[in-house]
Amino acid sequence: MFQPHNIETQFDPDELGATALTAFFNITSGWGLAAEEERTLLGAPPRSTFFKWKSEKAARLNPDTLERISYVMGIYKALRILLPTEEAANAWVKRPNSARGFGGKTALDRMLAGRVIDLADVRRYLDAERG
Repeated sequence: MFQPHNIETQFDPDELGATALTAFFNITSGWGLAAEEERTLLGAPPRSTFFKWKSEKAARLNPDTLERISYVMGIYKALRILLPTEEAANAWVKRPNSARGFGGKTALDRMLAGRVIDLADVRRYLDAERG
């Protein structure tokens, strides 16, 4: 019988949080995001919590935050595969997009709507573009 595994039993939660936050802030730095944009992508944690995460790059993150960071990492990876340079990949999130689901807005606009599904939709779009 299938037994789902708890992520915390497979990984050290402190190490997982530190790794996830380091990756997240490296990606968003490359994208040129402001603190409030980063905070929104993380699910709008309290400002004091956010700035502690940003300065210490360490925390035990809840599953929602880990899921959000996972989508951001997947978006980053897909862009690095699809586009020829890191500069092009980083710039893509702020370029207007006429593809279905974006309505002429940027991928960042879509992701900043604040819902996990918005991050998932951008990731799915990029995965489909990859084929």
